[in-house]
Amino acid sequence: MGIIAGLVPLVWVGQQQIRAFFQEPQAILVLGGSTDREQYAATMAQQHPDLPVWVSSGSNPEYAEWVFQEAQIDPDRVTLDYRAVDTVTNFTTVVDDLKEEGVSCVYLVTSDYHMRRASIIGQIVLGSRGISFRPLSVPSSDAESEDLLRSMRDGARAVLWVITGHTGSSLAESLGKS
Repeated sequence: MGIIAGLVPLVWVGQQQIRAFFQEPQAILVLGGSTDREQYAATMAQQHPDLPVWVSSGSNPEYAEWVFQEAQIDPDRVTLDYRAVDTVTNFTTVVDDLKEEGVSCVYLVTSDYHMRRASIIGQIVLGSRGISFRPLSVPSSDAESEDLLRSMRDGARAVLWVITGHTGSSLAESLGKS
């Protein structure tokens, strides 16, 4: 029984990755945290002129708008969303908006050192809404990936969000108001 319970998440993740391989992304999702990510996304947007770009809590609006303007990306294609406060909320704040727009696959843009954690959270949060992703790592000067414990912690927070609609921090706030 334990082996089967352990295989279920692997099969679920595997089928999502296979689905992402065969689906054409319908949007570019950029996780804030480095201006390099927005610059990379602007280049991607030039190469994929039909895809909208969603930036979740990136650099200040003036700079982000300038990056996309310099790349000659129509401002109507770019959504700057500043609701997220961390990597988990980068996903939880935009996933329902993406779903509402009919998006079923995205290019996921983040730094190379951050991709493992982002992929774990993305598999859970985006996957909960039937959205798959293709990871696009932005090269950085950081030599190492973030530690596995941090990735597992945020994966657990993502599962908590799928079950309760709250991340760990928002659940604590909501319980404190009761």
